[in-house]
Parts: sequence; C-alpha cells; structure tokens
Amino acid sequence: MEAETAQGTSEPTIGRDGDGSALGNISRRIVGLHKEYYGRGPTKAKTYHNGDLVVVLMRGGFTRVEETLFDKGRGDSVTKQRADFQEVMGERFKEVIENELGRAVVAVISGSHQHPDLLSEVFVLESAEVLIDDGAD
Repeated sequence: MEAETAQGTSEPTIGRDGDGSALGNISRRIVGLHKEYYGRGPTKAKTYHNGDLVVVLMRGGFTRVEETLFDKGRGDSVTKQRADFQEVMGERFKEVIENELGRAVVAVISGSHQHPDLLSEVFVLESAEVLIDDGAD
C-alpha cells in the first residue's frame, strides 16, 4: 500500500502497511504480533499519528473459531478473549511504538468491534497534554 502523509501540524500523519515509514512499520509489526499469536492476523491496517496520540486501526483477521462464535450469537466471548489478549500483549505493542517513534508510551488502550470487524490499538505518548495536572480537579 502507498503512504498518505498529511501536511501541517493539525492534520494527522497516516501510515499504511508497505510504505517503509515508521508508521508503516508500526502497522506491519502490530499485525505481525497478531499473526504470530493468533495464527491469523488483520488483513488491513492503517496507523495514524497526531501529536501525542498513535492509533492503529485494523480490519479482518478473526479466526474461524471466532467467526463461528459470532454466527452463533456468542460474540461476547470473542470480545472478552480479544480484550484479554490485548491486555496481555500491551507491553509488546508498546515496545513497537517506542522503538519506531523514539518516544515513551504511557498508556495503551485496546478495542475490538464486530460487524464490521475492526480492531484498534491506541497509544498515548509521554508528553500528552491530557497528563498535565493543571489543578482543575
């Protein structure tokens, strides 16, 4: 896939699998971890980076077992298993971002959605303004 890069500071930078950029590398490496541990991984991925936020959005890659559970109305068990996996893998996902961008990650937030089948990994980088205590509590 080719990379899309938005110009200016207010637009996110977008990386796609295969573009050779840090964001493309993030997409490839996160998908690779899914493939390594599930035996199958997402079929599409795109990474967005804007300021102190990195989002990896992935599509496809549910296993045959998961698809069967969805079809039989047991999607909740798939969602739980995916959440558990993403929690356990958080440190490995975090290492990918830190390695590719050279910035510390302070939070990893994961999610999955059925129909359409989407997975997301959201990373908050260390200097995020939301982490600054302004005393407004």
